[in-house]
Amino acid sequence: MQTYFDNAATSFPKPEVVLEATLEFLQKCGASPGRGAYGQAKEASNLLERCRSVLCNLVNASGSNLIFTLNCTDALNLAIKGIASHYLHQGESVHIVTTAMDHNSVLRVLNALSADGVAHTVVDVDSNTGLVDPADIRSAITPTTRLVAVAHGSNVTGVVQYIHEIGAICKGVPFLVDAAQTMGHLPIDVSNMNIDLLAFPGHKGLLGPLGTGGLIMQPNMIPLIEPIRFGGTGSASESPVQPTNVPDKYESGSHNMVGIAGLLAASEWIMSTGIETLYKREISLCEQFISEMQKVSNVQIVGPQSTKDRCGVFSLVFEEPPHVIADLMEETAGIRCRSGMHCAPFSHQTMGTDQLGGTVRVSFGPFHTSEDITNLVEAIAQCAQPALV
Repeated sequence: MQTYFDNAATSFPKPEVVLEATLEFLQKCGASPGRGAYGQAKEASNLLERCRSVLCNLVNASGSNLIFTLNCTDALNLAIKGIASHYLHQGESVHIVTTAMDHNSVLRVLNALSADGVAHTVVDVDSNTGLVDPADIRSAITPTTRLVAVAHGSNVTGVVQYIHEIGAICKGVPFLVDAAQTMGHLPIDVSNMNIDLLAFPGHKGLLGPLGTGGLIMQPNMIPLIEPIRFGGTGSASESPVQPTNVPDKYESGSHNMVGIAGLLAASEWIMSTGIETLYKREISLCEQFISEMQKVSNVQIVGPQSTKDRCGVFSLVFEEPPHVIADLMEETAGIRCRSGMHCAPFSHQTMGTDQLGGTVRVSFGPFHTSEDITNLVEAIAQCAQPALV
């Protein structure tokens, strides 16, 4: 029986092949790509490029550039700061559009950039569903809008935005999608969804190790995004100036090759299992959870009340504070879940849960079973009883 329900933060457990791949890299390779012409360095370089290729294939991004980053936050920083720096250095005004369902990985970057004169608009969303109306995105775009940033799936309510429609509206304005809760969970097609920039973590739905992530860039984005880190790249070592070729332009320093070896194995496992298969399985678990929760009193699901427009992330409101319930869930049933504001303050303000201290969040992974969901609901029902708290 699985009791870990915090996959929105970090997936657990990982496929066995991830453990095998990380250990094999440490035992048999251990070298840094681009830092030598000997066999192990070449092997590391080959592994790095294989991982780029598999991840691009996963989201139909052939011909795009994949930049490896520390995590999704790092990727979002590169996209937002990089494009803002480009226009600021040209002496142009910069305005960025985002939504009330976005994460602090976007919101805090925008607030930090306000000191440099970068303006931003946070578009409101429906307070029941958490969905943003694409027409409101259109209305927020101005002549100085240089970027639109939208979280594909909410880390609070699991609501999945209409990325295809928003992407069509943004044509001519770079469109950045935060896929922290959707990459590896549901199908993404960078080309059909009109996505210019796709930021993702390696350690959540992609089932890789912590310390991995990336930013997929359409080729026309490269001239618009300045690097935010500078240093050794293994190429053009004779020059004290940062190289302009991609990916070296953005990938300074040694890569987390242990993590990338695991990420490659995880991504290949996802490709062989089938993203559609994984998505259908997750939606089936969501349907079961919603159905069984209808019989539980003193608890409310926040956000979408069906599987339409959602992924396997659920926020719950109890009659007691969320941290009390989360502790009780682990104490009484061994259930590991997360309580609080989940680094998304506007999401909670929108959904009316900010004054409650946030919510109790449960989130599903590919190894959960129907029995696990039933056990989870039973634990929720037990912890919702006033006499128990």
